[in-house]
Amino acid sequence: MYSVNKELIIRSSQDAVDFALLKDGKLVELHKEEETSNFQVGDIFIAKIRKPVAGLNAAFVNVGHDKDAFLHYHDLGPNLASQLKFIKQVSAGKLKDFSLKTFSFEPEIDKDGTIADVLSANQSILVQVVKEPISTKGPRISSELSLAGRYIVLVPFSERVSISQKIDSKDEKDRLKRLVQSIKPKGFGVIVRTVAEGKKVAEIDKDLQNLMDKWTSMSKRLPTAHHPSKILGELNRASSILRDVFNDTFSAVILDDKELLEETKDYLQEIAPGKESIVKLYNSKEVPLFEKYNIERQIKTSFGRTVSMSKGAYLIIEHTEAMHVIDVNSGNRSNKAASQEDTALEVNLIAAAEVARQLRLRDMGGIIVVDFIDMQNPDNRKVLYDFLKEEMSDDKAKHKILPPSKFGLVQITRQRVRPEVNIKTREEDPNNENGEIDAPIQIIPKIASDIERIIKQHKKVRLNVHPFIAAYLTKGFPSIRSKWFFEHKKWVKIIPRDAYTYLEYKFFDENGNSILD
Repeated sequence: MYSVNKELIIRSSQDAVDFALLKDGKLVELHKEEETSNFQVGDIFIAKIRKPVAGLNAAFVNVGHDKDAFLHYHDLGPNLASQLKFIKQVSAGKLKDFSLKTFSFEPEIDKDGTIADVLSANQSILVQVVKEPISTKGPRISSELSLAGRYIVLVPFSERVSISQKIDSKDEKDRLKRLVQSIKPKGFGVIVRTVAEGKKVAEIDKDLQNLMDKWTSMSKRLPTAHHPSKILGELNRASSILRDVFNDTFSAVILDDKELLEETKDYLQEIAPGKESIVKLYNSKEVPLFEKYNIERQIKTSFGRTVSMSKGAYLIIEHTEAMHVIDVNSGNRSNKAASQEDTALEVNLIAAAEVARQLRLRDMGGIIVVDFIDMQNPDNRKVLYDFLKEEMSDDKAKHKILPPSKFGLVQITRQRVRPEVNIKTREEDPNNENGEIDAPIQIIPKIASDIERIIKQHKKVRLNVHPFIAAYLTKGFPSIRSKWFFEHKKWVKIIPRDAYTYLEYKFFDENGNSILD
């Protein structure tokens, strides 16, 4: 069976840390953790209610951000009354045992109640960030707390045990449920994560004890904590990515910072003993880390409005205030498939894989509409739908995909908990003082995919391009042109043309006739 190779590349700078997740060398996720970021998903704050707003059935909470955080009634959790009682007793020094063994629970709040019935201004409350501040909005918070571990999630003030839906085997689900119920402390609910599948009781119990220690140290801070203040921080982003995505398919974690290297090794030793040897330090002064792993180029070619794919196909990605629209284009490709329907299916499957990658890479959220190439055959539409679902199964963000409509439109909703990754790929146009154009590096994959097809159809091929692009293709050893020669056994003559704009290029055959318009 084909095994996937995953690498996590971590680049540190003075004010930020960048994380690139590679799958078989291809960039699938990109994250940035800035030093100034005080509100990460998972952080827990002790805060005060500023005011409940009956009309919204929500409360605004001062968590120390410029904009108050928004807490809706549905995000309070059924055991809010127990949590408020716990805070009051711990803060007053009346409760010293934080394990909840001796703590008497209050009745659950009415699920259809109103905010004013349960919360009042200036009340102390524990809240957790579920959505980071985005644009002009403050963080979105919940008072239903959860502490995420490697194999389980601990939910205080609950008794419920639930198992990840992604575990298919009923026997395994039953085994995990029995196992967790036998070790679960009173007063805490447990959600069993997908990675717990097949794990022994000792591993899960160790995870549980780590989370209980976190809960205890957090509770100890309550009596002296300022309002508002963070009393439990999420792991650093490197560790949280490892916690959520690490498995045996990881082949390397590469960093350029010694301090972060030690932190990451320690964390990996905790969650996967014996695997810390895959953590390596990159210290070459000549080639920057992201250049070495071809990440800079992939960023340039992946974040523009146009995204090139194999076989000449490409995507156009448009952003509006209300939604994202992705248009699939087959490009200038020869029709080698038996019919237009087969061509459409082939391009749509290539596009589906790229769409799934782009959603993760840019962390696009909300409503996404993908305009695939029309297919008449309902079986083909089902093949496309199943393939897209499979490609998106790795995506940690909650999402829902609707089957393709008769017009080829697929609607996706995807939860966004962090600001969207938006990287500027346009550069100043040297031909126009005030204009901008796509970065020249974006044109290379397009030329390469055209070469692949054209070289098979013609004895001799000539390529006319802007002088800068010509130099990029021909200089160095081995040059890009040499690589084409080794791959296709034909030499492409490259002619620099001063009259061409950066992104303009044309192919000619042996008789000087234009091949592509």
